[in-house]
Amino acid sequence: MKSRVTTRFAAAIVVSLFAVQPAAAASWQPGSARSGAPAQGVAAEPESQITLREAFALALTRNRELSAFSHEVRAAEAAVLQAGVLPNPALELAGENLANSRLRDDGDRAATLQIGQLVELGGKRAARVRLAEAGRDLASWDYEAKRIDVLSRVSRSFADVVAAQQGQALAEELLNLAQQATDAVSKRVRAGRVSPIEETRARLALSGSQIEAEQARRQLAQARVQLASLWENPTPRFKAAAGDLEQFPALPDYAQLAKRVRSSPDLLRWNTEILRRRAGIDAEKAKAVPDITVSAGVRRFSQFDDHAFLVGVSIPIPIFDQNRGGIREASRRLDRAMDEQQGAESRLLAELAQAYERLSALHSEIETLRTSVLPGTRSAYDGTTRGYELGRFGLIDVLDAQRALFQARIQYLRALAEYHRGVADIERVIGGALDDRTQSVTGQERTSK
Repeated sequence: MKSRVTTRFAAAIVVSLFAVQPAAAASWQPGSARSGAPAQGVAAEPESQITLREAFALALTRNRELSAFSHEVRAAEAAVLQAGVLPNPALELAGENLANSRLRDDGDRAATLQIGQLVELGGKRAARVRLAEAGRDLASWDYEAKRIDVLSRVSRSFADVVAAQQGQALAEELLNLAQQATDAVSKRVRAGRVSPIEETRARLALSGSQIEAEQARRQLAQARVQLASLWENPTPRFKAAAGDLEQFPALPDYAQLAKRVRSSPDLLRWNTEILRRRAGIDAEKAKAVPDITVSAGVRRFSQFDDHAFLVGVSIPIPIFDQNRGGIREASRRLDRAMDEQQGAESRLLAELAQAYERLSALHSEIETLRTSVLPGTRSAYDGTTRGYELGRFGLIDVLDAQRALFQARIQYLRALAEYHRGVADIERVIGGALDDRTQSVTGQERTSK
């Protein structure tokens, strides 16, 4: 596994790079700006190598799904402004007996001009503002959850690209070895040292290696497109992803991760949702209090060439409609939110348990492959190759040993890539970094080389 740059494949890297907390909860700082404004100094997609940090920055600023959530946050902020606006006054102009031809010129004509203002009682405006503010905070949490999801998808796709790159390198290496073996067997056949059957076997192995190399190239192309699609680019510009799959975070204790689930945006949003439902109940209760309309104006009497001032108050009588149904509806929606909060916590803990078990199994598999399987298959391949040169083994033995070695290396590569995908899944659930420490085989002799 060769790479010039060591990169962590975890959505939590950018979690620490772009830390800004939403107004809804000061105890958690997951990502970038709440409003989703583009980060300053974000460069275009590189044409050579791309790092995980660059991929995160591109996705945060160009992903359309994330941009849509940021627009919703701005819309919710505008709703807060609108909720605090006072009702508009009403201007009324009325005339009496204007078209009565039987009246004399000095007949009893009257014109009235008055203005009315609705006065909201029962705390309607304050309740409306609280409801809108809770909606704004909820939109902020939804934005944070979506951003964590996007970063997790970037981490998974980035790991897929690096794994596909190394898989292609392995396939090309196997193809070169198969070509060399075919050439060597052809020479030995022409020299009469081995049977032509061995040349046929070598060419069959070469054909299989060519097919696998082509499949590896296609897989890499697909992985590059998948990664670039996260920042809305259907034709990737970058040529390679800079990373090292053998650098990965250690697996913390499950109990610690379970506690962190309660501070994830997917769960904390339900605290805000419950506050919003309570604010909805307050708003419905305020509707049961009747509002009054205060009016004042002036009336002019043409017969007497005089005028009079008018003052009035309009008060609805809440006999039939006391908004009992609206209050009951809001209360039931609060009960629903509480049940959904408990369901969301159970779902997240179940996802964490499944991802943790899978990651634990992958960790054991990686260690077994690295310390036992890879050295064993390498030793078997080297011994079989030397034995073939001395005439102790046949070509089929060499091909089998070669195939076993490369299958073990591919299995090791896939296990590493799957481990990074599992890390991204856990970090999406807990809404933060899996662990600040990293576990690496750097400095040891890498048996995959």
